Amino acid sequence: MRLMFVGDSMTIGSAGDLTWRYRMWQHLCATHGGPFRIVGPRDALYEPAADAPVSHAYGAPGFPENCRVHLAGWGEGWFHMAPLIHDAVRTHRADTLLVSLGLIDLGFYTDPQQTADNVRRFFAEARAASPRVQAVLLPVLPNVRALGDPAFAAQCEDFNELLAKTVADLDRPGSPLLLASPPPHWDVTLDTYDGTHPSPHGEHRLAAAFADAMHQGWGIGEPYDPA
Repeated sequence: MRLMFVGDSMTIGSAGDLTWRYRMWQHLCATHGGPFRIVGPRDALYEPAADAPVSHAYGAPGFPENCRVHLAGWGEGWFHMAPLIHDAVRTHRADTLLVSLGLIDLGFYTDPQQTADNVRRFFAEARAASPRVQAVLLPVLPNVRALGDPAFAAQCEDFNELLAKTVADLDRPGSPLLLASPPPHWDVTLDTYDGTHPSPHGEHRLAAAFADAMHQGWGIGEPYDPA
């Protein structure tokens, strides 16, 4: 398994973060029972002082450098990743994508239908690079803005409905797509440190969403154990 993390600021992480990518790596090391490799074209964290992805100060020094790679970006969404995924999958021979995108699209770039259209473009490009690529997708988790902006909250809800329909439509034998269940009762005061980005507690819950989907859908690994 050649696994690529694809995501926005919640996935790339900021300087000093452990990241849910680290939690997922730990989980797979403990439970997968077979060879796997994390692949991707980037390896840095976002550095707020530089406003750029230039930090390598991971909160977990034991996270091996070759496992820190990803295709994630601060402020990037489906809109940005759709043009990049073909080359990333082809160059790094990724066969499994763990994708957490959409919040930034809805916040700044596209409406729910346009965002869903970019999901379709993303997988058309990924499959053009590797027809047997498989993926787990996480629905958008409403952030603090959604709590105070009913219109934005409705957009998140509308997109998640479209995402579920899109995944069902695009799922196919030989290139399966799974829609992960969002962490139940996601709490921005406990699961994030600023209303959007995951705290250590939230990192575990994000990793669990992907790990449990892979276990239930494909028999990969075991159910996620935060301990």
